[in-house]
Amino acid sequence: MRIALINGSPKVSGSASGILLNDLRTKLTKEKCGETGFSEAEIAEVNLHTPSVPEKALKELKDADVLVFACPLYVDGLPAHLLSCLIQLEASFYNRKKQVYGIVNCGFYEGIQAETALEIFGNWCVSAGLNWGGGIGAGGGGALAVLPDMPSGKGPKAPIEKALSALTEAIVRENALENIYVSPAMPRILYKMAAQAGWRQTIKKNGGKRKDLNKRLE
Repeated sequence: MRIALINGSPKVSGSASGILLNDLRTKLTKEKCGETGFSEAEIAEVNLHTPSVPEKALKELKDADVLVFACPLYVDGLPAHLLSCLIQLEASFYNRKKQVYGIVNCGFYEGIQAETALEIFGNWCVSAGLNWGGGIGAGGGGALAVLPDMPSGKGPKAPIEKALSALTEAIVRENALENIYVSPAMPRILYKMAAQAGWRQTIKKNGGKRKDLNKRLE
């Protein structure tokens, strides 16, 4: 089996999607899930940062048996550039019977906000004649890059880690899973406070003032 881990974030580096795919890759290669882990050679990393699919990426995707898309939530859906890529891929993949999974992260605390985006992946699979295997809606995506490393199953990332383990097992066994929606293991109010602090730091870094956060377009 050959697996393609597809980063559909427009960010070239430092994306929450990339962090989630790295964590999934670790589980696929090091955690057994009752089976033998995959080798590095069986897992390809594909980046779709622009509205067109690079030729090298297209070859990797055609050769893969399993596709795992990861992307941020944009207005309850998928990023426009990724939708463009899916349209291009549909003709190339039609009825190839690949297994497809999705991971959608959002800045909202509640992972259920990604429900519609996962449905879009599922509908695309129907249109392309592919097998939809389900996915993960991960809340708190904006915090993933700054959350501390903790022992397995501990800390704010524990629910996301558990969901990734379930996804790993589904991939290993070539099964579908029910969509899983998770939030970080921290009180919602603390997540909101951390987000607001991050916005203040970002606007100051870019030469603005805290009061500018309340500005509205006329």
